[in-house]
Parts: sequence; structure tokens; C-alpha cells
Amino acid sequence: MLRANLTKGLHYSGNAQLLESRASIFDCANLPSMPDSAPSNPTLADDRSSFFARLRRGLSHSAARLTGGLAALLPSGQIGAELLDELESRLLVADVGVETTQSILTSLRQKAARRELDDLPKLLAALRAQMLDILRPVAQPLTVDSGRKPFVVLMVGVNGAGKTTTIGKLARYWQAERCAVMLAAGDTFRAAAVEQLQVWGQRNHVPVIAQAAGADPAAVAFDALQSAKARGADVLIVDTAGRLHTQVNLMEELKKVKRVLSRVDASAPHEVLLALDASQGQNALQQAKLFHEALGVTGVVMTKLDGTAKGGVVLALASRLRLPIRFIGVGEAAEDFAVFDAEQFVDALLREPAAS
Repeated sequence: MLRANLTKGLHYSGNAQLLESRASIFDCANLPSMPDSAPSNPTLADDRSSFFARLRRGLSHSAARLTGGLAALLPSGQIGAELLDELESRLLVADVGVETTQSILTSLRQKAARRELDDLPKLLAALRAQMLDILRPVAQPLTVDSGRKPFVVLMVGVNGAGKTTTIGKLARYWQAERCAVMLAAGDTFRAAAVEQLQVWGQRNHVPVIAQAAGADPAAVAFDALQSAKARGADVLIVDTAGRLHTQVNLMEELKKVKRVLSRVDASAPHEVLLALDASQGQNALQQAKLFHEALGVTGVVMTKLDGTAKGGVVLALASRLRLPIRFIGVGEAAEDFAVFDAEQFVDALLREPAAS
């Protein structure tokens, strides 16, 4: 039944012949230079400082809520119980989570008791160190294994988490790394989801394997992986429905997609990448737990960090689940997406109070 579905509804975004020849040009390791027609991504190549400015703007609400006005609580210039209690409340409001907040404050109170924190800069430096201790272990970039060809990424997450936009940005990211990328439109249940992914494919000159609306997502994934192998693609990104994580039958559908991919390549998928909407706060953490239990999540993309005051959920995720955080997004544009950098993130979150 699965194979019978593979012959129906196969589509490529753009001109198939052109895309096939382009796929043969890209090579993740051996290209001396990029072809002129390949999309560029300055943010992911060199423009680290430019992304940091975007990250600061994106986290401005979280930063203001966390550190804004702290200096006004220090009329005597001393770090006391009142200020630490206020900081604890702010961490909780920023969705750092109860357990993570308690761990951070326990350390800060011990330092304060030893008179190691005698002014606000020292307090913020100690807070920064605590946050980096939490985030550095999970700041793990996603590297394409050249021994796995194609390297299969299964993108999962709930409705509205930004999966499809993230897939488009990932396609650009790996093209900048000289990888031949293909996409699979496995979200066959949401209206216009296939068309949305095809738009990203056309924009990035990337082939998209799709079937008719309502088709079996597992059949789409099977078909796409077979096609990616035949074309010699380096990376295949498989979109999935934005299914509600509380619906067991839909989680089972995702497990089926994962099993079917392994029929073509026993090691696939090589990455189960979870898109989490940072504005969901602690609910995003619950989503991560359930997706991880069902599928074995291997990496996370934090999206929509702009416009939310709940950026602290990144710390809660790192502390509680210790899942690798691969990328973060602070907007819709390709330049608003980058590999997660713990130092950048913390420095944007803990901007100087005077700049809040």
C-alpha cells in the first residue's frame, strides 16, 4: 500500500531539470566556490555582530523585564535580600522555571553571604556565569555527517511553532555550506502547508517532494528519501504536520514516519529537530518533554524569541531536559536565524540596566 502511493502526486518546485543539475553542483565539502545563482546568507557566514544586534532587539522585552530598574533597588549600593528576592521573581516571570531559578538564586545568595557581591555589576557578572554554566553544554551546532548521504532531518513541532519557516532558513543555511538540499512536504493535513513549503523551495532553488493534500505523510517521506538518494542530495529535510502533542494518535503518526524513513536508511532520520515557540514559555518545555519521549528529539530550534518576555524558557529547557539547542530565530527574515551561541544569548538577555 505504501509503495502504491509513491507513484502518485510527485511534484518538484520550479524546473525539475534545472534543480537536478543544481543539486549536482553543490557538494558539502569539495566546492572551491559558490555558483553565482546560489543564495547567500551573510548572517550565518560572517555577520555575527549583526545577528547579535538583532538578538538584542529580539530579547529586549525579556531583558527589560529581567534587569530593567534593578539599580533603583540599590539605594545603598549593597546587594541584600530584597534585591535577590526581586531578581528571583523576575527570573520566574521570564519563564526560567522554578527549579532552575532556585538553583541560580541559591548560588547567588551564598555568594552574597560571603560578601562576594557588593555591587550590581558583580551581581550581574555572577548571574551571567550561572546562566553560561547552564547553556554552554547544550550549545551544540548541528553538523551534517558526510558519511550519511543524504543526511535526513525530521522536523517536528506543534502548529504555529514555525517549522516551515525554519525549514526554509535551514535550506539556505546548508546551501551556504555547499550542500545539495531537498525538502519533503510531509505536512499533508494542514491547508496550504504544501504550497507554503513549495514557495520556500522556489525561493531557495531547492527541490520539494510533495503529494496531494491528505496523502499519507509516511509515503511522502519514503518517496522523498528515495528521490534524495537517487539525486545524490546531501541533506533532506522532512516537514511534518503541526500536530497537537497531546493527541496520542497523531504522535503515533510521527513515529510511523520515523519508522518508514528507517526502511530506506536504517540510520535515518539522523536528526529529529524540534521547533519550539519561545513565546509559549513553560508550555514549550512540556511540548519538548512529550516529543522527546515519543521520538527521541536530538536537537531544538527556538523560534519567535522576538516580541516575547519569556526568553528565560531557553534556560529552563537547557537545565531540565539538556537537549542540544541547535539554532535560534528572532524574526521572519533569513538574517534573523543563526546557530545558537550561549555567550551571545546571555549577553543579549542581561544587557546593562541603563540600556533597558
